Amino acid sequence: MSAWIEILLRSIFIFFITLILIRTMGKRQLSKITPFNFISYIVIGILVALISVNVIKNIVFGFIALGVWVLFSILIDYLCLKSKLIHDLIYGKETILVKNGKIMEENLNQVKFTGEELLRELRSKNVFNLMDVEFAVMESTGEVNVMLKSDKKPITSHDLGKQVSPQSEPQTVILDGNIIDESLNNIGLNREWLFSQLEGMGISLDNVFIGQVNSSGDLYVDLFDDSIQIPKSQVKELIYANLEKVQSDLMNFALETENENAKYMYSNNSDKIQRVIKKLEPYLLR
Repeated sequence: MSAWIEILLRSIFIFFITLILIRTMGKRQLSKITPFNFISYIVIGILVALISVNVIKNIVFGFIALGVWVLFSILIDYLCLKSKLIHDLIYGKETILVKNGKIMEENLNQVKFTGEELLRELRSKNVFNLMDVEFAVMESTGEVNVMLKSDKKPITSHDLGKQVSPQSEPQTVILDGNIIDESLNNIGLNREWLFSQLEGMGISLDNVFIGQVNSSGDLYVDLFDDSIQIPKSQVKELIYANLEKVQSDLMNFALETENENAKYMYSNNSDKIQRVIKKLEPYLLR
């Protein structure tokens, strides 16, 4: 067999084997893996390359070495899940860099971090003022996480005592001018609804690059022709306005009628609508 054919066959075989092994080892972001995982991936990559180009003549020996690194990596990950002691021994522990607003200089020296490097990491978290930091910690992956002082944190609806509607994953229903029926079915909609929405916007399907439906049922589209202005969806605002109009009409009917039973009925229903409006306000106006 020619050398190039052998290398070709080895490479094809090794490609699929490596794909299976990497998937077995789990999903990790390259920027957030620990030094041990990084070294494991590097060694596995080198072994795969050496086997592929026939530097390791005996393919059995190559697979033995490859199997050892893969199996030991999986085994160590499993043991780390079961024991924090082993986890800290293999991957290391987090290091506190800022505590109660005070920089821990000894810990900075321990992780070989300069003051400028700390400030750079804080800026990467959109923190430009050191006095705003309450707590900062370096994870075992080298990433720095920051907690701001309570008076510097962004205000949330919880802080204001306001209830907001829950959010769910938006569904992409149009991609490159093609309708994705599976996404429509996931949110209980169909093509007829989609076409009616597009017709209301005055745009055609073949001009839509991406279309998404959010958790509130609003359709957002991005067009190939950016010169076309798309009207903003106001479905929720119209529902809220109609509810307010109904409540106002019922109150006017109660004031205008002379019949006591009718007055009570109108007033009572007006109060019910008002309570409904109050409950729906966080969902319709946000």
